[in-house]
Amino acid sequence: MNDLTRLYTHPDCELHEMPRHPERPDRLRSVMSRLTASGIISETSVVLAEEVSDSILSKVHPRTYIESINKSEPDSAVIKVETDTYMSRGSLRASKLAAGACAAATRDVLSGDARRVFCAVRPPGHHAEVAAAMGFCLFNNIALAAELALKDESISRVAIVDFDVHHCNGTVDIFKDRPEVLVCSSFQEHFYPHRYLDFTNPHILNMSLEKDATGDQFRARVETEWLPALENHKPDILFISAGFDAHAEDPLGELRFVESDYGWITSQLISIAERFCQGRIVSTLEGGYNLDALARSVETHMGTLIRDPLA
Repeated sequence: MNDLTRLYTHPDCELHEMPRHPERPDRLRSVMSRLTASGIISETSVVLAEEVSDSILSKVHPRTYIESINKSEPDSAVIKVETDTYMSRGSLRASKLAAGACAAATRDVLSGDARRVFCAVRPPGHHAEVAAAMGFCLFNNIALAAELALKDESISRVAIVDFDVHHCNGTVDIFKDRPEVLVCSSFQEHFYPHRYLDFTNPHILNMSLEKDATGDQFRARVETEWLPALENHKPDILFISAGFDAHAEDPLGELRFVESDYGWITSQLISIAERFCQGRIVSTLEGGYNLDALARSVETHMGTLIRDPLA
């Protein structure tokens, strides 16, 4: 077992549920089943997440917004928070466990107890803006993790890499005026969420990909656009919004990635982390809606995090 890699999760992340919705509990079940069957679970430490407190959440979301989400959870029926985002009984616990996993993972990486970690949680978070739920997301898990890292006196700069098929509008909204946070986001062009796609700041790298773009096209642009920016930024810790809906089999996207592309980008980011971040990586699940493709992709991503040699 590799003591410096960890998997953060909790079965109660499955409590968030709306019938026939693509962001469903089976996503997490399929991931955990695959990680168990592949043996990856036995190669790492599994940590049960705890709910994040409202005071910690308020580092990235105003208390009025948090209170509105707290009051929105229904007793029985499912309700819509906005066009694509719902809450059911159990959604509040699931979303606070997801954010809590990322918070705990960041704490443990900064303390030296872990080096590379993955949070197998839901609901996802990268569309949640400062004070708005969007795109299946209630709280911005990765933004919270990055903000908590920046509270540590040893951390001056962080980087967030997001390779979901959808742009990370929420993460950009939170950090758009924070040059110490480099945000690298790839996404399908002319696609949801249609916010911040053309936003220009030196620390926000938006990389749009044409419909049917392949992993080879993605790799070429990462090498010319992301890797030099990451090297120039020299982050002290690296965060990954790991969305797998750019996979060719995903029903919500129209890109053509395969599992090996996720292994490649993970290896590239490990290399950056080893050079600049003392190897420190916190990754969390975002999108991915074909259950089998999602499970295989997470297996590749997590397997690379675990098996790529530690410096």
